[in-house]
Amino acid sequence: MPQADQTGGRAMPEWEKIDTVFLDMDGTLLDLYFDNHFWLEHVPRRYAEYHGLDEAVAQAHLDTHYERHAGTLNWYCLDFWASELNLDIVQLKQEVAHLIAVRPDVPAFLQAVRASGRRITMVTNAHPKSLDLKMRETGLDAHFDALISSHQIGMPKEHPDFWQALQAVEPFDKARTLFVDDSLPVLNSARAYGIAHLLAICNPDSSQPHKDCADFVAIDSFAQVMPGA
Repeated sequence: MPQADQTGGRAMPEWEKIDTVFLDMDGTLLDLYFDNHFWLEHVPRRYAEYHGLDEAVAQAHLDTHYERHAGTLNWYCLDFWASELNLDIVQLKQEVAHLIAVRPDVPAFLQAVRASGRRITMVTNAHPKSLDLKMRETGLDAHFDALISSHQIGMPKEHPDFWQALQAVEPFDKARTLFVDDSLPVLNSARAYGIAHLLAICNPDSSQPHKDCADFVAIDSFAQVMPGA
Protein backbone atom coordinates (compact mmCIF):
# COMPACT_ATOMS: atom_id res chain seq x y z
CA MET A 1 0.00 0.00 0.00
CA PRO A 2 1.47 3.40 -0.90
CA GLN A 3 2.24 5.83 1.87
CA ALA A 4 0.27 9.06 2.10
CA ASP A 5 1.86 11.90 0.15
CA GLN A 6 2.51 14.64 2.69
CA THR A 7 2.84 17.22 -0.11
CA GLY A 8 -0.83 16.96 -0.97
CA GLY A 9 -0.56 14.47 -3.82
CA ARG A 10 -2.90 11.56 -4.48
CA ALA A 11 -2.69 8.50 -2.20
CA MET A 12 -3.78 5.96 -4.80
CA PRO A 13 -4.62 2.36 -3.92
CA GLU A 14 -3.12 -0.28 -6.17
CA TRP A 15 -6.40 -0.91 -7.95
CA GLU A 16 -5.01 -3.70 -10.13
CA LYS A 17 -4.57 -5.70 -6.90
CA ILE A 18 -8.12 -5.07 -5.61
CA ASP A 19 -11.24 -7.12 -6.38
CA THR A 20 -13.43 -6.22 -3.38
CA VAL A 21 -14.18 -2.86 -1.77
CA PHE A 22 -15.52 -2.65 1.79
CA LEU A 23 -16.75 0.75 2.91
CA ASP A 24 -17.81 2.02 6.31
CA MET A 25 -20.87 4.29 6.44
CA ASP A 26 -20.79 6.93 9.21
CA GLY A 27 -17.79 9.22 8.89
CA THR A 28 -16.71 7.53 5.66
CA LEU A 29 -19.60 7.77 3.19
CA LEU A 30 -21.71 10.06 5.37
CA ASP A 31 -20.66 13.14 7.29
CA LEU A 32 -20.20 12.19 10.94
CA TYR A 33 -21.63 15.56 11.93
CA PHE A 34 -25.11 14.02 12.02
CA ASP A 35 -24.14 11.31 14.52
CA ASN A 36 -22.07 13.62 16.71
CA HIS A 37 -24.87 16.18 16.80
CA PHE A 38 -27.44 13.48 17.52
CA TRP A 39 -25.64 11.77 20.40
CA LEU A 40 -23.89 14.78 21.92
CA GLU A 41 -26.58 17.45 21.54
CA HIS A 42 -29.99 16.16 20.44
CA VAL A 43 -30.23 13.11 22.71
CA PRO A 44 -29.03 14.99 25.84
CA ARG A 45 -31.56 17.74 25.17
CA ARG A 46 -34.45 15.31 24.70
CA TYR A 47 -33.30 13.17 27.63
CA ALA A 48 -33.26 16.24 29.90
CA GLU A 49 -36.74 17.25 28.73
CA TYR A 50 -38.22 13.78 29.16
CA HIS A 51 -36.74 13.17 32.60
CA GLY A 52 -37.08 16.75 33.90
CA LEU A 53 -33.33 17.22 34.33
CA ASP A 54 -30.95 20.10 33.88
CA GLU A 55 -29.10 19.58 30.58
CA ALA A 56 -25.71 19.49 32.30
CA VAL A 57 -26.93 16.77 34.66
CA ALA A 58 -28.44 14.86 31.75
CA GLN A 59 -25.18 15.14 29.81
CA ALA A 60 -23.13 13.83 32.74
CA HIS A 61 -25.51 10.90 33.12
CA LEU A 62 -25.31 10.08 29.42
CA ASP A 63 -21.51 10.37 29.36
CA THR A 64 -21.35 7.67 32.02
CA HIS A 65 -23.56 5.40 29.90
CA TYR A 66 -21.58 6.13 26.74
CA GLU A 67 -18.23 5.37 28.34
CA ARG A 68 -19.48 2.09 29.79
CA HIS A 69 -20.52 0.71 26.42
CA ALA A 70 -18.02 2.28 23.99
CA GLY A 71 -16.57 -0.24 21.57
CA THR A 72 -19.27 -2.86 22.23
CA LEU A 73 -22.21 -3.88 20.07
CA ASN A 74 -24.50 -2.14 22.57
CA TRP A 75 -22.81 1.15 21.68
CA TYR A 76 -24.28 0.90 18.19
CA CYS A 77 -27.62 -0.69 19.10
CA LEU A 78 -30.63 1.64 18.89
CA ASP A 79 -32.85 -0.87 20.69
CA PHE A 80 -30.38 -1.01 23.58
CA TRP A 81 -30.29 2.78 23.94
CA ALA A 82 -34.07 3.05 23.64
CA SER A 83 -34.40 0.67 26.59
CA GLU A 84 -31.48 2.11 28.55
CA LEU A 85 -32.62 5.74 28.25
CA ASN A 86 -36.37 5.16 27.96
CA LEU A 87 -36.46 7.18 24.74
CA ASP A 88 -37.68 6.44 21.22
CA ILE A 89 -34.25 6.69 19.61
CA VAL A 90 -35.50 6.01 16.07
CA GLN A 91 -38.06 8.81 16.37
CA LEU A 92 -35.38 11.16 17.72
CA LYS A 93 -33.17 10.35 14.72
CA GLN A 94 -36.04 11.15 12.39
CA GLU A 95 -36.39 14.56 14.05
CA VAL A 96 -32.94 15.55 12.78
CA ALA A 97 -32.77 13.35 9.66
CA HIS A 98 -32.41 16.47 7.52
CA LEU A 99 -28.83 16.68 8.83
CA ILE A 100 -27.84 13.35 7.24
CA ALA A 101 -25.40 14.26 4.47
CA VAL A 102 -23.34 12.34 1.93
CA ARG A 103 -19.67 13.31 1.88
CA PRO A 104 -18.40 15.05 -1.27
CA ASP A 105 -17.33 12.83 -4.18
CA VAL A 106 -18.90 9.70 -2.63
CA PRO A 107 -21.53 9.13 -5.36
CA ALA A 108 -18.93 9.54 -8.11
CA PHE A 109 -16.57 7.15 -6.32
CA LEU A 110 -19.28 4.51 -5.86
CA GLN A 111 -20.28 4.80 -9.51
CA ALA A 112 -16.66 4.38 -10.59
CA VAL A 113 -16.16 1.30 -8.43
CA ARG A 114 -19.31 -0.30 -9.81
CA ALA A 115 -18.29 0.58 -13.36
CA SER A 116 -14.91 -1.09 -12.79
CA GLY A 117 -16.63 -4.40 -12.07
CA ARG A 118 -15.40 -4.78 -8.50
CA ARG A 119 -17.68 -6.03 -5.74
CA ILE A 120 -18.65 -3.21 -3.39
CA THR A 121 -20.06 -3.85 0.08
CA MET A 122 -20.99 -1.55 2.93
CA VAL A 123 -19.68 -2.92 6.22
CA THR A 124 -20.99 -0.81 9.08
CA ASN A 125 -21.44 -0.97 12.83
CA ALA A 126 -24.69 0.97 12.43
CA HIS A 127 -27.83 -0.68 13.76
CA PRO A 128 -30.15 -1.93 10.98
CA LYS A 129 -32.76 0.71 11.89
CA SER A 130 -30.17 3.46 11.53
CA LEU A 131 -28.91 1.92 8.30
CA ASP A 132 -32.46 1.81 6.90
CA LEU A 133 -33.09 5.45 7.81
CA LYS A 134 -29.88 6.65 6.22
CA MET A 135 -30.39 4.66 3.04
CA ARG A 136 -33.91 6.09 2.71
CA GLU A 137 -32.51 9.59 3.12
CA THR A 138 -29.54 9.19 0.76
CA GLY A 139 -30.32 6.39 -1.70
CA LEU A 140 -26.72 5.16 -1.49
CA ASP A 141 -27.83 1.54 -1.24
CA ALA A 142 -28.43 1.53 -5.00
CA HIS A 143 -24.64 1.57 -5.51
CA PHE A 144 -23.89 -1.53 -3.40
CA ASP A 145 -23.84 -5.26 -3.99
CA ALA A 146 -24.51 -5.83 -0.27
CA LEU A 147 -25.12 -3.93 2.96
CA ILE A 148 -23.87 -5.62 6.11
CA SER A 149 -24.43 -4.44 9.66
CA SER A 150 -22.21 -5.80 12.41
CA HIS A 151 -25.44 -6.66 14.23
CA GLN A 152 -25.90 -9.45 11.66
CA ILE A 153 -22.45 -10.76 12.61
CA GLY A 154 -23.04 -10.44 16.36
CA MET A 155 -19.97 -8.38 17.19
CA PRO A 156 -18.62 -4.94 16.26
CA LYS A 157 -15.90 -4.41 13.66
CA GLU A 158 -13.45 -3.63 16.47
CA HIS A 159 -13.68 -7.24 17.70
CA PRO A 160 -10.73 -9.41 16.62
CA ASP A 161 -13.07 -12.19 15.42
CA PHE A 162 -15.33 -9.94 13.34
CA TRP A 163 -13.54 -10.33 10.03
CA GLN A 164 -13.38 -14.11 10.17
CA ALA A 165 -17.10 -14.16 10.97
CA LEU A 166 -17.76 -11.79 8.06
CA GLN A 167 -16.26 -14.37 5.70
CA ALA A 168 -19.26 -16.62 6.38
CA VAL A 169 -21.75 -14.10 4.97
CA GLU A 170 -19.54 -12.13 2.57
CA PRO A 171 -16.56 -14.22 1.39
CA PHE A 172 -13.52 -12.17 0.39
CA ASP A 173 -9.82 -12.51 -0.33
CA LYS A 174 -8.15 -10.36 2.31
CA ALA A 175 -5.11 -9.91 0.08
CA ARG A 176 -7.29 -8.35 -2.64
CA THR A 177 -9.68 -6.29 -0.50
CA LEU A 178 -9.73 -2.52 0.07
CA PHE A 179 -11.34 -1.33 3.29
CA VAL A 180 -12.05 2.35 4.05
CA ASP A 181 -13.07 3.53 7.53
CA ASP A 182 -12.69 6.55 9.80
CA SER A 183 -12.17 4.55 13.02
CA LEU A 184 -8.60 3.70 13.97
CA PRO A 185 -9.63 0.82 16.28
CA VAL A 186 -11.62 -0.69 13.41
CA LEU A 187 -8.76 -0.20 10.94
CA ASN A 188 -6.36 -1.80 13.41
CA SER A 189 -8.71 -4.78 13.70
CA ALA A 190 -8.85 -5.12 9.91
CA ARG A 191 -5.07 -4.85 9.64
CA ALA A 192 -4.57 -7.50 12.33
CA TYR A 193 -6.79 -9.85 10.31
CA GLY A 194 -4.65 -9.25 7.26
CA ILE A 195 -6.74 -7.03 4.99
CA ALA A 196 -4.06 -5.73 2.67
CA HIS A 197 -5.43 -2.41 1.42
CA LEU A 198 -6.56 0.08 4.05
CA LEU A 199 -7.50 3.75 3.89
CA ALA A 200 -8.41 6.08 6.74
CA ILE A 201 -10.76 9.06 6.50
CA CYS A 202 -9.04 11.95 8.25
CA ASN A 203 -11.99 14.39 8.25
CA PRO A 204 -15.08 12.34 9.17
CA ASP A 205 -16.97 15.28 10.73
CA SER A 206 -17.05 18.33 8.46
CA SER A 207 -17.44 20.62 11.48
CA GLN A 208 -14.23 19.37 13.12
CA PRO A 209 -10.52 19.69 12.23
CA HIS A 210 -8.72 16.86 10.48
CA LYS A 211 -7.64 14.12 12.87
CA ASP A 212 -4.39 12.22 13.26
CA CYS A 213 -4.70 8.90 11.42
CA ALA A 214 -1.47 7.48 12.83
CA ASP A 215 0.39 5.35 10.27
CA PHE A 216 -2.60 4.65 8.04
CA VAL A 217 -2.75 6.14 4.57
CA ALA A 218 -5.33 8.91 4.98
CA ILE A 219 -7.58 10.78 2.57
CA ASP A 220 -9.98 13.67 2.98
CA SER A 221 -11.86 13.12 -0.29
CA PHE A 222 -12.72 10.11 -2.43
CA ALA A 223 -11.64 12.19 -5.42
CA GLN A 224 -8.10 11.23 -4.36
CA VAL A 225 -8.68 7.53 -4.92
CA MET A 226 -10.94 7.15 -7.93
CA PRO A 227 -10.48 3.75 -9.63
CA GLY A 228 -9.90 3.33 -13.32
CA ALA A 229 -12.14 1.11 -15.35
